[in-house]
Amino acid sequence: MFAVLPYQDITYENKAGAAWITINRPKVYNAFRGRTIEELTHAFLTAASDKAVGVVVLTGAGDKAFCTGGDQSAHDGDYDGRGVVGLPIDELQSAIRDIPKPVIARINGYAIGGGNVLATLCDLSIAADTAKLGQVGPKVGSVDAGWGTAYLARIVGEKKAREIWYLCEQYTAEEARQMGLVNKVVPADQLDAAVDDWCQKLMQRSPTALALAKRSFNCDTESIRGTSMFALHAVKMFYDTAESKEGVNAFNEKRAPDFHQFTK
Repeated sequence: MFAVLPYQDITYENKAGAAWITINRPKVYNAFRGRTIEELTHAFLTAASDKAVGVVVLTGAGDKAFCTGGDQSAHDGDYDGRGVVGLPIDELQSAIRDIPKPVIARINGYAIGGGNVLATLCDLSIAADTAKLGQVGPKVGSVDAGWGTAYLARIVGEKKAREIWYLCEQYTAEEARQMGLVNKVVPADQLDAAVDDWCQKLMQRSPTALALAKRSFNCDTESIRGTSMFALHAVKMFYDTAESKEGVNAFNEKRAPDFHQFTK
């Protein structure tokens, strides 16, 4: 386990009642490693217990990426850059979902892979018109077979969710808005103003009413939590296979993976 304070991979700032949690790894397009997951989880739990915080904003540093998922080059501790080993990402996903305050995803760039799942789990999403969203799992021998699939299907529908995961294409912010994956799209230079506007509106609402509303929305999809926990164990075993390792090796070697050898 890593010491969470002081933060190294993220920043945390209370802006007039809005807790801004920023993944601060722009050199790797805000991909997360084990330490990042732990710091993010700590930050969300901090915001949850802070009575001075009425809303949480999750974003990425810079203007290139919101988050691009697991850092394939990370090997810190038990985390291998894939998303589940040692430091379970389900704790972070649960923190975003369970915090009794609205969470806004400020999507300032690429929201890909595990980063796309984090954005999906946020209560609301505002994207810059330059943002791109999508999945890459099957391209690199990976999958988020819990919240990333079942919950996504609740949002965009079964057919679209399968398209997103099977084809691994990238979608513009406007395409994401049309499918219901984001709420609002604004010009990149107006993103902060749009997020601030929603933060101010949310902080004028009854905090207890918002908490109850969030809990009630979560009730309908709570069964996915069990699916996610089961899937994490299955995916962990998958990551130990030659097939999955071929995906990440190909990614690091900047070549196309050869999955055909595993079809027999």
